[in-house]
Amino acid sequence: MRKHLLAIAFAVPLAACAGVPAPASTESGAQTERSAAQQAEFYLERIASLDDAGPQLNSVIATNPDAPAQAAAAERAGLPLAGRTVLVKDNIETSELPTTAGSLALEANMTRRDAPLIARLRTAGGVVLGKANLSEWANIRSRNSTSGWSAIGGLVRNPHAIDRNACGSSSGSAAAVAARFAWAAIGTETDGSITCPASVNGVVALKPTVGLVSRTHVVPISHAQDTAGPMARSVADVALLLGAIAGSDPADAVTAEADRHRTEYHSGLADASLEGVRIGVMRNQVGERADVTRLFEQALADLRRAGAVPVEIALDPQSEMYRDEFEVLLYELRTGMDAYLSSLPGTGLPGSLADLVAFNEAQAAVEMRWFGQDLFELALTKTDEAAYRAALENSRRLAGEEGIDRLLREHDVAFLIAPTTGPAWASDLVNGDNFSGGIGMGSLAAIGGHPHLTVPMGQMEGLPVGVSVIGPRWADHAVLKAGAAYERARTAPLAVPTFERWLPPTTP
Repeated sequence: MRKHLLAIAFAVPLAACAGVPAPASTESGAQTERSAAQQAEFYLERIASLDDAGPQLNSVIATNPDAPAQAAAAERAGLPLAGRTVLVKDNIETSELPTTAGSLALEANMTRRDAPLIARLRTAGGVVLGKANLSEWANIRSRNSTSGWSAIGGLVRNPHAIDRNACGSSSGSAAAVAARFAWAAIGTETDGSITCPASVNGVVALKPTVGLVSRTHVVPISHAQDTAGPMARSVADVALLLGAIAGSDPADAVTAEADRHRTEYHSGLADASLEGVRIGVMRNQVGERADVTRLFEQALADLRRAGAVPVEIALDPQSEMYRDEFEVLLYELRTGMDAYLSSLPGTGLPGSLADLVAFNEAQAAVEMRWFGQDLFELALTKTDEAAYRAALENSRRLAGEEGIDRLLREHDVAFLIAPTTGPAWASDLVNGDNFSGGIGMGSLAAIGGHPHLTVPMGQMEGLPVGVSVIGPRWADHAVLKAGAAYERARTAPLAVPTFERWLPPTTP
């Protein structure tokens, strides 16, 4: 099944989804009453009733009708994932479905090839259930975009409040997991595109160490910062999916060390302990919202009860880090996009970033109704390689060696923590995104290439908020174990999707 929905055709129904059953548990190791094939069929039916119809979350662009049969075969074969279903962000190539990056320019991009991370997923017994919607071109087209919107898939709606944003750019992946449209999903991140959607949709996600997961056959932004990563409803399931997709790829030199560092990420989670573990509390990244601060203080209290030793840390990242990151992203967008597009096997497709700019101008009534392509146009001017290399070296130094790595070493802490971001804002295609500033430290992990886990820490006014755990490069397993220990210790109630517009709760 393929969906092609334009934002101009959207209506926002107010009908609730009462009576829609929750799927049987698919947590790692859990026994369910459904076979893998039945579970896949259940998810497809749920997508049809809640994503295509009803509240129309628009989190899924296309589905794989062969998923139930593939799930049955994987379960019979006794493979590790046993036919578990995964939605894949639509900038990652899968052989059975087009890879569009949400743009009409790639609507016919049927490569018939699997990205290496997808090949690994299948080898482990995972099943591609479909392609998840995203912020078009992973949110690198314009400064004034609305996260979660693409010309192919329309605007992703947050299942906790359908008039609220699902954050970008892996918005569809996170919203779909929260809505229980699949066992798990795969997103991609350059800076915040896995962790922000996971936080505001109330799910667990890991932005892995850059180089742990292959980027071959993934629509690129930045060779220095891009990575794919897992999203699920528990740390254990995120770890299980990471183990399936991680590993070295000869076509992606950045992953040369991945096989040496790769491990059984789901092992040791059930009894992971924080007893005596020193954790750096990034106080300046908590922000100024009293409601977020209260939730974070409750999370800190839970961590203390679990035996952790919080250590207060003050850091104000230098503005030149963000300035130089911006230069890196634009330069690598031009070179990386040109290389990717020119390698596509189909005909009649754009072959360069300049071709995309021309396509958008020709299709402006649809592609640029809500926002333009100022970042695409600016990227075309970034041709100074010496300036790029200087910016790359400086931004990495400030985020890594003099940022995360220095803080971990000087304060003798194992991890750094802070709220991931604020609660979801109201979606506004006319005015664009409305982030709450000053919350979180995801850019440090993104620029430095460090692992960044977000775990739900509670809710405010029915809207989820996550807490971030960031560790040294290649310490993905340790970060996951810390997240699992916090998950067990957490006392705050979590938000439950309503599939309705946001309304103030009747009680505080």
